[in-house]
Amino acid sequence: MVSYYHFYRMTSALPHSSTWAQYFEAFMNGEVCMGPWYDHVKGWWKEKDKHRILYLFYEDMKENPEHEIQKITEFMGKKLDKETVHRIVQHTSFENMKENPVTNFTMLPSAIMDHSISPFMRKGTVGDWKNYFTVAQNERFDADYQRKMANTSLTFHTELLREGGKI
Repeated sequence: MVSYYHFYRMTSALPHSSTWAQYFEAFMNGEVCMGPWYDHVKGWWKEKDKHRILYLFYEDMKENPEHEIQKITEFMGKKLDKETVHRIVQHTSFENMKENPVTNFTMLPSAIMDHSISPFMRKGTVGDWKNYFTVAQNERFDADYQRKMANTSLTFHTELLREGGKI
């Protein structure tokens, strides 16, 4: 939700909420682009039973990028040597992508994406949501999530499971 908030703030084609609290309410009410987040996520999650879809989670990519790259290559039916996987991990690190105009979208005019409001590649940290959510918002979101995602096997984690990024 926090990443989407900053994306909303910087993208001229999306309606702007002036504060985090206003955006939080719009998100919770499903009044954001693509509609309710839960419906969007659950819709794609259901498709896994009909189509070959690979699901990746940012926290997993941060925690063990080599493993996630190997998951991608296996999904594609490819096998890469360790050196190639290492190069991919280096090129796709948040730090390198943040500096790359092709991936950080700085080549777009500020009339489309205003990086002075928020960079597209902002922090790349896991758990930054804690700097935005109040205790009450967190409790409300957790209860809403539990209710709306109860009938799925989809699970998220919002922090790194192990420090140092190695499992």
